[in-house]
Amino acid sequence: MVKLNKIYTRTGDDGTTGLVDGSRLVKSHARLEAMGAVDEANSALGMAAVALASSAHAGAIARIQNDLFDLGADLATPGDDFAPGEMTLRIIPAQTDWLEQAIDALNADMAPLTSFILPGGSEGAARVHVARAAARRAERAMVRLADEAPVNPAALAYINRLSDYLFVLARALNGNGTEDVLWVPGASRAG
Repeated sequence: MVKLNKIYTRTGDDGTTGLVDGSRLVKSHARLEAMGAVDEANSALGMAAVALASSAHAGAIARIQNDLFDLGADLATPGDDFAPGEMTLRIIPAQTDWLEQAIDALNADMAPLTSFILPGGSEGAARVHVARAAARRAERAMVRLADEAPVNPAALAYINRLSDYLFVLARALNGNGTEDVLWVPGASRAG
């Protein structure tokens, strides 16, 4: 259990931050960029949660926000042993499996896409699209980190699948896609 009596410690005043293993990294390090991008995605999802608080999707959003904290803890634990342990949080394939099942359930009654869609529609869908874009940014940051250090493959799969889930959820919130805002290629060129 986490217990914080004091919010500021001054240990990061030198531009570094501590990781789970006690090591310290400069705050501009790729690992911290990935952790920050996951936090931003979680915050964007929190904005969507406010709009969806009384919807059937509120429980799924809360679950995903908790998973994103797990993902942050995973990224904050350097090394190449990705087995979860009593004191080590790691994303596991079952978390991605749950997202895939949720995608399939949402997609079951939806007409196939016939056009790319613009982020928008209802307020809830628009907020979910912002979270989706933030999840994609987090994925890019995690892939950059993976270029220089080991990253849990299950974590990479999870963040990739999360943006897919959020895309389908936004469509579900837009009347199962019937209220999606369709892209009209070149629409503003016709003078």
